[in-house]
Amino acid sequence: MSSIQLEENSIFNQLSACGHQKVVFCNDDDTGLKAIIAIHDTTLGPAIGGTRMWSYATEQDALSDVLRLSQAMTYKAAITGLNLGGGKAVIIGDSRTDKTEALMRRFGRFIENLNGTFITAEEVGTGIKDMEYIRMETKHVTGIPESIGGAGNPSPITAKGVYMGIKASVKELFGTDSLAGRTIAVQGTGHVGENLVALLRAENAKVYVSDINEERLAKVAKKYGAEVINNNNLFDLNFDIYAPCALGATVNAETISKMKCGIIAGSANNQLADEKTDGQLLLDKGILYAPDYLINAGGLINCYSEIAGYNKKRTMQLAENIYEATREVLKKSKLENIPTNLAANKIAEKRIQDIKKIKSSY
Repeated sequence: MSSIQLEENSIFNQLSACGHQKVVFCNDDDTGLKAIIAIHDTTLGPAIGGTRMWSYATEQDALSDVLRLSQAMTYKAAITGLNLGGGKAVIIGDSRTDKTEALMRRFGRFIENLNGTFITAEEVGTGIKDMEYIRMETKHVTGIPESIGGAGNPSPITAKGVYMGIKASVKELFGTDSLAGRTIAVQGTGHVGENLVALLRAENAKVYVSDINEERLAKVAKKYGAEVINNNNLFDLNFDIYAPCALGATVNAETISKMKCGIIAGSANNQLADEKTDGQLLLDKGILYAPDYLINAGGLINCYSEIAGYNKKRTMQLAENIYEATREVLKKSKLENIPTNLAANKIAEKRIQDIKKIKSSY
C-alpha cells in the first residue's frame, strides 16, 4: 500500500513540477493500445500536439517524454501568437510492427472522449494514414490530406518559418536581412531541409549541405546548386549561418567550442543539448541563436490553419510573422543580456499570464 502511494505521489509531483493540467493513460487489451495523452496548458485554447509512437524502454520514459514534449508545445503556440494550448501523446510500441487500423481508431476514441480539449497530428512513428484512421473516430485531429479537407504536407510552411527566422537573425547581426552572398550550412536535407535550401538559393545565398543519406544529399545539392560537405567536417568550416534541420542536440559544449558561425537557425527540435547551459555558452561566444521552437513552428501553424478553415495565403502570412517574433526575442535577449532561449520563454510565459487575466474576468 505504501509503495503504491509513493509511486502515485512521484507522478503527481512530476505533473506539478511541469504545470500540467491533465494526463490520460489509455489502455485497451483488445487492440494492444498503451498510450499517454498529456495536456499541459489550455489558457490560450485547446491543447494541440502530435502523437508519437515509440518503443520506450520503460513506461516512465514514455511519461517523461510526453510531459516534456507537451510543455514545449505550450511555449511554441504561445510565442507564435496562436490561440492554442500545448499537449502531446505517445503510443508505446514499435510503429513498424505493432500499429494497426484498430489500434489507431481505438486511440481516436480516447481523444474523442476528451471533448475537444486535445487535438492531435502526426509525429515520429505516425503518418497521414494514421491520422485518417483517427479521423474516423474523432474530428479532433489535423494533418489529414487535402483531398479530404486537410492542409496537407506542412514542410513548405515549416521551411518558410525557418527562412524568416534566418532573415530576422541576419538583420540583427548585419543590419540588413538580405541573404545574397551569405554562407549557410544546412544540416539535413529531408522535406523541410530541401524546401529551406530552395528558398535560400532563390535569394542567391551560398549553401552548403550535409546529410547521412548520401543519395538524397547528392540529389538536393545537384538540384539547387548547393555544395556538399561532410558531417564530420561541418564545424571546421567558416560560414555565416548554421541551420540544423535533422537531429537535435547538435548544439552542445563540444560543438560550440568549434563553431565559427555567427548565427544558428534551423528546423530541428531540441537543438540545445542542455537548455540551461548551452544558451549561455552561445551568448558568451557572441553567436545568435534563433530558438528552434519559435522558427520551426510552421508545422503547428499549418495545423492551426486547418482547424480554423485552411487558407493557403493566410497560412503563409502566419509563417511570415515569425520574422517579427524572432526580432522581438533577439531584442529582449540583447536588452536583458540573457540567452535567446530564455528570452523566448519569458515572452511566451507573459502572453499566457496576460490571457489568464482576461479569462478570469468572465
